[in-house]
Amino acid sequence: MLAATALPVPPGEVATELPGARLQGQARLRYFGLHVYDIRLWVVDGFRVDAFADMPLALELEYARHLDGTAIAHRSLAEMRRARRISADEEERWGDSMRRLFPSVVKGDRLTGVQRPGEGARFFHNAELRGELRDGEFARAFFGIWLAPTTSEPKMRSALLGPSS
Repeated sequence: MLAATALPVPPGEVATELPGARLQGQARLRYFGLHVYDIRLWVVDGFRVDAFADMPLALELEYARHLDGTAIAHRSLAEMRRARRISADEEERWGDSMRRLFPSVVKGDRLTGVQRPGEGARFFHNAELRGELRDGEFARAFFGIWLAPTTSEPKMRSALLGPSS
């Protein structure tokens, strides 16, 4: 008899924010060969790849090294700007918010972002709520860093969304 393979269990903040969440996909980011983080996409039933921006979801990043929170915010803003036009006002507001919400991380730390369609996003550091940004356009641009067709990491996008992406 074969042993049953256990399904991945979402972390507490994901289970609370997205009851019934399941793992859609996962990937590893390497930069010049260095392991930066592992990322997991958690979704609920009814998730549609073609409409990810309108779906509740969570991205959980588990870091493999120390990164400064300001650098994380700066890189996130650069990726958002690379994928779409961002007004000067959005850049200032979003950059200020991300610098406030994203702490510096060390190996093993987890940052989790939860997309709340039409409302914005909530952010957690090691399962503790850091805060939220109530701006639907921000959420679209932020989660699009990994999930939009314009991502700078198409292989990661495919791994997160699955073969139909």
